Amino acid sequence: MKLSTFINSALFTVAIALTPGIVGAQTPANNNQPINTAINSNNIPNHSTQVSYLKPFNTAFLAYEGGLKAEGIPSGSALISEYQTGNLSTLDIVKAAVRANKVSADVLNNQDYLSAVESQLTSFTQHTSY
Repeated sequence: MKLSTFINSALFTVAIALTPGIVGAQTPANNNQPINTAINSNNIPNHSTQVSYLKPFNTAFLAYEGGLKAEGIPSGSALISEYQTGNLSTLDIVKAAVRANKVSADVLNNQDYLSAVESQLTSFTQHTSY
């Protein structure tokens, strides 16, 4: 009995110790360097620093969880509804993620990335329609 308590405590401690690293992996690294906030023709900031980007699933999930509300993207069922009715596109969501400095503007020209975000959004709509 005492061994299982010790193992559970050790696992709990390890989980707490690793959580900051996992959370940090989800945000772009700009090393606190200044960012050029000039706007290009797509109304997207031109960044002068290298920005790592989220995987397509994480971009879609960020929108679903409300992480792009400041950029005008609804969350949860409102996101799904707007997407299903065509009032919100995959490109709209990815542009919002770029404006929020969550992904690099390079992904706007990456059809594989856009298709993967679209696939994830479609998956959300299928799982919420039950």
